[in-house]
Amino acid sequence: MKIIPFYLPQFHEIPENDRFWGKGFTEWTNVKNARPLYEGHNQPVEPYMDHYYNLLEPDTLRWQAGLAKQFGIYGFCIYHYWIEGRKLLERPVELLLSNKDIDLRFCLSWANHSWTDSWGGDNSTLIAQTYGGKEDWEAHFEYLLPFFKDSRYIGIDEKPLLLLFNPEDIDRLDEMLDYWQARAVQEGFPGIAFAYQNYYYGMKKNKDDSRFQYGIEHQPAYAFYDYRSKLTMAVRQYGYKFLSFIQRKVKIKIKMDVSKLEFMEYSKLWEKILKRVPIDEKRVPGAFSGWDNTPRKGKHGLVVRNASPELFEKYLKLQIRRAREVYQKDMLFIAAWNEWAEGSMLEPDKINGYGYLEAIRKALMETEEWEDS
Repeated sequence: MKIIPFYLPQFHEIPENDRFWGKGFTEWTNVKNARPLYEGHNQPVEPYMDHYYNLLEPDTLRWQAGLAKQFGIYGFCIYHYWIEGRKLLERPVELLLSNKDIDLRFCLSWANHSWTDSWGGDNSTLIAQTYGGKEDWEAHFEYLLPFFKDSRYIGIDEKPLLLLFNPEDIDRLDEMLDYWQARAVQEGFPGIAFAYQNYYYGMKKNKDDSRFQYGIEHQPAYAFYDYRSKLTMAVRQYGYKFLSFIQRKVKIKIKMDVSKLEFMEYSKLWEKILKRVPIDEKRVPGAFSGWDNTPRKGKHGLVVRNASPELFEKYLKLQIRRAREVYQKDMLFIAAWNEWAEGSMLEPDKINGYGYLEAIRKALMETEEWEDS
Protein backbone atom coordinates (compact mmCIF):
# COMPACT_ATOMS: atom_id res chain seq x y z
CA MET A 1 0.00 0.00 0.00
CA LYS A 2 1.37 3.39 -0.99
CA ILE A 3 0.89 5.75 1.96
CA ILE A 4 1.19 9.34 0.67
CA PRO A 5 0.85 12.20 3.18
CA PHE A 6 0.19 15.78 2.10
CA TYR A 7 3.15 18.07 2.76
CA LEU A 8 3.14 21.80 3.50
CA PRO A 9 6.24 23.78 2.44
CA GLN A 10 5.50 26.87 4.58
CA PHE A 11 8.38 26.36 7.02
CA HIS A 12 10.68 29.05 5.67
CA GLU A 13 10.43 32.79 5.27
CA ILE A 14 9.11 34.47 2.12
CA PRO A 15 8.58 38.21 1.46
CA GLU A 16 4.83 37.81 1.03
CA ASN A 17 4.36 36.28 4.48
CA ASP A 18 6.66 38.88 6.00
CA ARG A 19 4.38 41.55 4.54
CA PHE A 20 1.10 39.91 5.61
CA TRP A 21 2.02 38.54 9.03
CA GLY A 22 5.25 40.21 10.13
CA LYS A 23 8.96 39.77 9.58
CA GLY A 24 10.19 36.21 10.06
CA PHE A 25 6.79 34.53 9.77
CA THR A 26 6.67 30.79 9.04
CA GLU A 27 4.15 28.11 9.98
CA TRP A 28 6.11 27.74 13.22
CA THR A 29 5.00 31.26 14.21
CA ASN A 30 1.41 30.08 14.56
CA VAL A 31 2.51 26.97 16.44
CA LYS A 32 4.58 28.95 18.95
CA ASN A 33 1.83 31.53 19.49
CA ALA A 34 -0.89 28.95 20.16
CA ARG A 35 -2.55 28.98 23.59
CA PRO A 36 -5.10 26.70 25.29
CA LEU A 37 -8.61 28.07 24.75
CA TYR A 38 -10.42 25.88 27.28
CA GLU A 39 -9.58 23.58 30.16
CA GLY A 40 -7.78 20.49 28.90
CA HIS A 41 -6.94 21.99 25.50
CA ASN A 42 -3.53 20.65 24.45
CA GLN A 43 -1.91 23.75 23.00
CA PRO A 44 0.70 24.54 21.96
CA VAL A 45 1.65 21.20 20.40
CA GLU A 46 5.37 21.49 19.81
CA PRO A 47 7.81 19.45 17.74
CA TYR A 48 9.78 16.74 19.51
CA MET A 49 13.13 17.96 20.85
CA ASP A 50 12.14 21.50 19.77
CA HIS A 51 12.93 20.64 16.17
CA TYR A 52 11.68 23.88 14.62
CA TYR A 53 13.28 23.12 11.28
CA ASN A 54 13.90 25.32 8.27
CA LEU A 55 12.95 23.82 4.90
CA LEU A 56 15.71 25.75 3.16
CA GLU A 57 18.23 23.39 4.76
CA PRO A 58 18.84 20.20 2.73
CA ASP A 59 19.51 18.23 5.92
CA THR A 60 15.92 18.88 6.99
CA LEU A 61 14.66 17.22 3.82
CA ARG A 62 17.10 14.34 4.36
CA TRP A 63 15.79 13.89 7.91
CA GLN A 64 12.17 13.85 6.70
CA ALA A 65 13.01 11.41 3.91
CA GLY A 66 14.71 9.11 6.39
CA LEU A 67 11.70 9.16 8.72
CA ALA A 68 9.33 8.42 5.86
CA LYS A 69 11.40 5.44 4.73
CA GLN A 70 11.83 4.11 8.26
CA PHE A 71 8.10 4.02 8.94
CA GLY A 72 6.87 2.74 5.57
CA ILE A 73 5.65 5.96 3.96
CA TYR A 74 5.80 5.72 0.18
CA GLY A 75 6.26 9.42 -0.60
CA PHE A 76 4.94 12.95 -0.09
CA CYS A 77 2.37 14.97 -2.00
CA ILE A 78 3.86 18.47 -1.82
CA TYR A 79 1.70 21.56 -2.23
CA HIS A 80 2.71 23.68 -5.22
CA TYR A 81 1.69 27.33 -5.67
CA TRP A 82 1.53 28.94 -9.13
CA ILE A 83 -0.44 32.11 -9.80
CA GLU A 84 -0.16 32.97 -13.50
CA GLY A 85 3.62 32.69 -13.50
CA ARG A 86 4.12 33.74 -9.90
CA LYS A 87 5.59 31.06 -7.63
CA LEU A 88 5.14 30.92 -3.86
CA LEU A 89 6.80 28.62 -1.30
CA GLU A 90 8.63 26.90 -4.16
CA ARG A 91 12.12 26.73 -2.72
CA PRO A 92 11.86 23.50 -0.65
CA VAL A 93 10.70 21.37 -3.58
CA GLU A 94 13.26 23.03 -5.85
CA LEU A 95 15.87 22.17 -3.22
CA LEU A 96 14.64 18.58 -3.26
CA LEU A 97 14.91 18.51 -7.05
CA SER A 98 18.49 19.75 -7.01
CA ASN A 99 19.62 17.31 -4.30
CA LYS A 100 19.31 13.97 -6.05
CA ASP A 101 20.80 12.12 -3.06
CA ILE A 102 17.68 12.72 -0.97
CA ASP A 103 15.83 9.41 -1.15
CA LEU A 104 12.25 10.65 -1.23
CA ARG A 105 9.44 9.93 -3.66
CA PHE A 106 7.13 12.87 -4.22
CA CYS A 107 4.37 14.31 -6.38
CA LEU A 108 2.80 17.76 -6.52
CA SER A 109 -0.64 19.16 -5.74
CA TRP A 110 -1.33 22.52 -7.34
CA ALA A 111 -2.93 24.49 -4.50
CA ASN A 112 -4.75 26.79 -6.89
CA HIS A 113 -6.65 28.88 -4.38
CA SER A 114 -6.34 32.52 -3.48
CA TRP A 115 -4.45 33.40 -0.35
CA THR A 116 -6.91 34.94 2.11
CA ASP A 117 -6.98 36.22 5.65
CA SER A 118 -9.16 33.32 6.78
CA TRP A 119 -7.15 33.11 9.99
CA GLY A 120 -8.59 36.44 11.10
CA GLY A 121 -12.09 35.36 10.15
CA ASP A 122 -12.82 37.94 7.44
CA ASN A 123 -11.51 36.03 4.37
CA SER A 124 -10.15 39.19 2.76
CA THR A 125 -7.98 38.41 -0.27
CA LEU A 126 -4.23 38.75 0.17
CA ILE A 127 -3.11 37.28 -3.17
CA ALA A 128 -5.76 36.51 -5.77
CA GLN A 129 -5.41 33.32 -7.78
CA THR A 130 -5.51 34.15 -11.47
CA TYR A 131 -5.14 32.09 -14.65
CA GLY A 132 -3.62 32.86 -17.99
CA GLY A 133 -4.00 31.29 -21.42
CA LYS A 134 -1.73 29.09 -23.49
CA GLU A 135 1.35 31.16 -22.81
CA ASP A 136 0.93 30.59 -19.08
CA TRP A 137 0.03 26.92 -19.61
CA GLU A 138 3.30 26.44 -21.46
CA ALA A 139 5.33 28.29 -18.83
CA HIS A 140 3.71 26.27 -16.06
CA PHE A 141 4.29 22.98 -17.87
CA GLU A 142 7.93 23.86 -18.51
CA TYR A 143 8.34 24.56 -14.81
CA LEU A 144 6.76 21.21 -13.87
CA LEU A 145 8.66 19.18 -16.48
CA PRO A 146 11.95 18.76 -14.56
CA PHE A 147 9.98 17.42 -11.60
CA PHE A 148 8.06 14.99 -13.82
CA LYS A 149 11.36 13.75 -15.27
CA ASP A 150 12.95 13.20 -11.87
CA SER A 151 13.27 9.49 -11.10
CA ARG A 152 11.76 10.03 -7.64
CA TYR A 153 8.56 11.59 -8.97
CA ILE A 154 5.49 9.43 -8.29
CA GLY A 155 3.87 8.09 -11.43
CA ILE A 156 1.00 5.80 -12.40
CA ASP A 157 1.71 3.57 -15.39
CA GLU A 158 4.67 5.83 -16.20
CA LYS A 159 2.43 8.92 -16.11
CA PRO A 160 3.44 11.60 -13.59
CA LEU A 161 0.73 12.07 -10.96
CA LEU A 162 -0.44 15.68 -10.65
CA LEU A 163 -3.19 16.79 -8.28
CA LEU A 164 -5.28 19.92 -8.77
CA PHE A 165 -6.79 21.22 -5.57
CA ASN A 166 -9.80 23.04 -7.02
CA PRO A 167 -10.38 22.34 -10.73
CA GLU A 168 -13.69 24.19 -11.00
CA ASP A 169 -11.96 27.53 -10.41
CA ILE A 170 -9.69 27.17 -13.45
CA ASP A 171 -10.65 29.07 -16.57
CA ARG A 172 -10.65 26.86 -19.67
CA LEU A 173 -9.83 23.83 -17.53
CA ASP A 174 -10.39 21.18 -20.20
CA GLU A 175 -8.32 23.07 -22.77
CA MET A 176 -5.46 23.44 -20.31
CA LEU A 177 -5.46 19.77 -19.32
CA ASP A 178 -5.62 18.69 -22.95
CA TYR A 179 -2.70 21.00 -23.72
CA TRP A 180 -0.65 19.53 -20.88
CA GLN A 181 -1.47 15.98 -21.97
CA ALA A 182 -0.25 16.74 -25.48
CA ARG A 183 2.92 18.35 -24.16
CA ALA A 184 3.59 15.38 -21.89
CA VAL A 185 3.36 13.03 -24.88
CA GLN A 186 5.74 15.29 -26.80
CA GLU A 187 8.20 14.92 -23.91
CA GLY A 188 8.06 11.12 -24.05
CA PHE A 189 5.47 10.36 -21.38
CA PRO A 190 2.31 8.35 -22.12
CA GLY A 191 0.45 11.29 -20.55
CA ILE A 192 -0.24 12.77 -17.11
CA ALA A 193 -2.34 11.10 -14.41
CA PHE A 194 -4.52 14.00 -13.26
CA ALA A 195 -6.33 13.86 -9.91
CA TYR A 196 -8.63 16.35 -8.19
CA GLN A 197 -8.56 17.00 -4.46
CA ASN A 198 -11.08 19.62 -3.38
CA TYR A 199 -14.16 18.30 -1.62
CA TYR A 200 -16.66 20.62 -3.30
CA TYR A 201 -15.56 19.59 -6.76
CA GLY A 202 -15.47 15.94 -5.77
CA MET A 203 -19.09 16.00 -4.58
CA LYS A 204 -20.40 18.19 -7.39
CA LYS A 205 -23.06 16.43 -9.44
CA ASN A 206 -23.08 16.39 -13.24
CA LYS A 207 -19.47 17.58 -13.49
CA ASP A 208 -17.32 16.61 -16.45
CA ASP A 209 -14.29 14.99 -14.82
CA SER A 210 -13.36 12.93 -17.89
CA ARG A 211 -9.86 14.45 -17.94
CA PHE A 212 -9.14 13.12 -14.45
CA GLN A 213 -7.94 9.64 -13.66
CA TYR A 214 -8.46 9.96 -9.91
CA GLY A 215 -10.58 11.79 -7.34
CA ILE A 216 -8.81 12.00 -3.99
CA GLU A 217 -11.06 11.79 -0.94
CA HIS A 218 -9.14 14.41 1.02
CA GLN A 219 -9.90 13.69 4.66
CA PRO A 220 -11.10 14.96 7.03
CA ALA A 221 -13.00 17.29 4.65
CA TYR A 222 -15.43 14.57 3.52
CA ALA A 223 -15.90 13.46 7.13
CA PHE A 224 -16.62 17.05 8.21
CA TYR A 225 -19.35 17.19 5.59
CA ASP A 226 -20.89 13.89 6.69
CA TYR A 227 -20.67 14.94 10.35
CA ARG A 228 -22.25 18.37 9.97
CA SER A 229 -25.80 19.25 9.08
CA LYS A 230 -26.39 20.61 5.59
CA LEU A 231 -27.24 24.03 7.06
CA THR A 232 -23.97 24.15 8.99
CA MET A 233 -22.05 23.22 5.86
CA ALA A 234 -23.76 25.99 3.92
CA VAL A 235 -22.90 28.54 6.58
CA ARG A 236 -19.30 27.36 6.76
CA GLN A 237 -18.96 27.56 2.99
CA TYR A 238 -20.87 30.77 2.24
CA GLY A 239 -20.85 32.61 5.57
CA TYR A 240 -23.33 34.94 7.16
CA LYS A 241 -24.58 36.38 3.87
CA PHE A 242 -26.13 33.01 3.04
CA LEU A 243 -27.61 32.73 6.53
CA SER A 244 -29.09 36.23 6.33
CA PHE A 245 -30.61 35.43 2.93
CA ILE A 246 -32.29 32.28 4.27
CA GLN A 247 -33.65 34.14 7.30
CA ARG A 248 -35.14 36.84 5.07
CA LYS A 249 -36.73 34.30 2.75
CA VAL A 250 -38.27 32.00 5.33
CA LYS A 251 -38.74 34.73 7.97
CA ILE A 252 -37.38 32.70 10.86
CA LYS A 253 -34.46 33.32 13.17
CA ILE A 254 -31.57 30.90 13.02
CA LYS A 255 -29.06 31.12 15.81
CA MET A 256 -25.64 29.99 14.68
CA ASP A 257 -22.35 31.64 15.61
CA VAL A 258 -19.44 30.34 13.54
CA SER A 259 -17.09 32.65 15.42
CA LYS A 260 -17.15 30.20 18.31
CA LEU A 261 -15.04 27.08 18.59
CA GLU A 262 -16.47 24.03 16.89
CA PHE A 263 -15.89 20.57 18.31
CA MET A 264 -16.04 17.13 16.74
CA GLU A 265 -15.13 13.67 17.99
CA TYR A 266 -12.28 11.77 16.35
CA SER A 267 -13.98 8.37 16.46
CA LYS A 268 -17.25 9.77 15.12
CA LEU A 269 -15.44 11.28 12.14
CA TRP A 270 -13.68 8.00 11.45
CA GLU A 271 -17.03 6.21 11.58
CA LYS A 272 -18.12 8.48 8.72
CA ILE A 273 -14.92 7.77 6.78
CA LEU A 274 -15.26 4.00 7.16
CA LYS A 275 -18.89 4.08 6.01
CA ARG A 276 -18.16 6.12 2.90
CA VAL A 277 -18.80 4.22 -0.32
CA PRO A 278 -16.86 5.38 -3.40
CA ILE A 279 -19.29 6.97 -5.85
CA ASP A 280 -17.21 5.96 -8.87
CA GLU A 281 -14.12 3.98 -9.81
CA LYS A 282 -11.89 7.07 -9.68
CA ARG A 283 -12.06 7.51 -5.92
CA VAL A 284 -8.89 7.16 -3.86
CA PRO A 285 -9.43 6.88 -0.09
CA GLY A 286 -8.03 9.20 2.54
CA ALA A 287 -7.16 9.23 6.23
CA PHE A 288 -6.20 11.83 8.84
CA SER A 289 -4.16 11.84 12.01
CA GLY A 290 -5.95 14.64 13.86
CA TRP A 291 -7.23 18.21 13.61
CA ASP A 292 -7.02 21.38 15.68
CA ASN A 293 -6.60 24.55 13.64
CA THR A 294 -6.82 26.95 16.59
CA PRO A 295 -3.11 27.86 16.19
CA ARG A 296 -4.21 29.48 12.92
CA LYS A 297 -7.78 30.52 13.62
CA GLY A 298 -8.04 30.94 17.36
CA LYS A 299 -11.66 31.10 18.52
CA HIS A 300 -12.81 30.62 14.91
CA GLY A 301 -11.23 27.17 14.86
CA LEU A 302 -12.34 23.56 14.83
CA VAL A 303 -11.03 21.04 17.35
CA VAL A 304 -11.30 17.30 16.81
CA ARG A 305 -11.20 15.84 20.30
CA ASN A 306 -9.69 12.58 21.55
CA ALA A 307 -7.41 11.83 18.62
CA SER A 308 -4.55 9.49 19.52
CA PRO A 309 -1.94 7.32 17.79
CA GLU A 310 -3.72 4.22 19.11
CA LEU A 311 -7.04 5.15 17.52
CA PHE A 312 -5.30 6.29 14.35
CA GLU A 313 -3.65 2.88 14.04
CA LYS A 314 -6.96 1.10 14.64
CA TYR A 315 -8.82 3.05 11.97
CA LEU A 316 -5.94 3.16 9.51
CA LYS A 317 -5.77 -0.64 9.46
CA LEU A 318 -9.44 -0.75 8.50
CA GLN A 319 -8.98 1.94 5.85
CA ILE A 320 -6.00 0.14 4.29
CA ARG A 321 -8.13 -2.97 3.88
CA ARG A 322 -10.97 -0.91 2.43
CA ALA A 323 -8.55 0.73 -0.02
CA ARG A 324 -7.85 -2.70 -1.48
CA GLU A 325 -11.23 -4.35 -1.14
CA VAL A 326 -13.74 -1.51 -1.58
CA TYR A 327 -11.86 1.15 -3.58
CA GLN A 328 -9.60 -1.33 -5.37
CA LYS A 329 -6.66 1.06 -5.07
CA ASP A 330 -3.08 0.59 -3.94
CA MET A 331 -2.61 4.11 -2.55
CA LEU A 332 -4.01 6.12 0.33
CA PHE A 333 -3.55 9.84 1.01
CA ILE A 334 -3.14 11.08 4.58
CA ALA A 335 -3.55 14.54 6.10
CA ALA A 336 -0.89 15.33 6.85
CA TRP A 337 2.86 15.06 7.21
CA ASN A 338 3.39 18.52 8.72
CA GLU A 339 0.24 20.65 8.96
CA TRP A 340 1.31 21.68 12.45
CA ALA A 341 -0.91 24.74 12.72
CA GLU A 342 -3.95 22.65 11.78
CA GLY A 343 -3.11 19.89 14.27
CA SER A 344 -2.73 17.38 11.46
CA MET A 345 0.76 15.94 11.40
CA LEU A 346 2.70 12.70 11.49
CA GLU A 347 6.04 14.20 12.48
CA PRO A 348 7.08 13.55 16.10
CA ASP A 349 5.79 15.95 18.74
CA LYS A 350 6.31 16.41 22.48
CA ILE A 351 2.98 14.80 23.42
CA ASN A 352 2.92 11.73 21.18
CA GLY A 353 6.57 11.27 20.31
CA TYR A 354 6.82 9.09 17.21
CA GLY A 355 3.39 7.61 17.93
CA TYR A 356 1.65 8.48 14.66
CA LEU A 357 4.56 7.23 12.56
CA GLU A 358 4.65 4.02 14.60
CA ALA A 359 0.92 3.67 13.99
CA ILE A 360 1.50 3.70 10.22
CA ARG A 361 4.27 1.13 10.46
CA LYS A 362 2.14 -1.18 12.62
CA ALA A 363 -0.94 -0.76 10.43
CA LEU A 364 1.03 -1.65 7.31
CA MET A 365 2.67 -4.64 9.00
CA GLU A 366 -0.55 -5.99 10.49
CA THR A 367 -2.44 -5.70 7.21
CA GLU A 368 0.50 -7.30 5.38
CA GLU A 369 0.76 -4.20 3.23
CA TRP A 370 4.33 -3.31 4.19
CA GLU A 371 6.40 -2.36 1.18
CA ASP A 372 10.09 -1.57 0.97
CA SER A 373 9.74 2.19 0.72
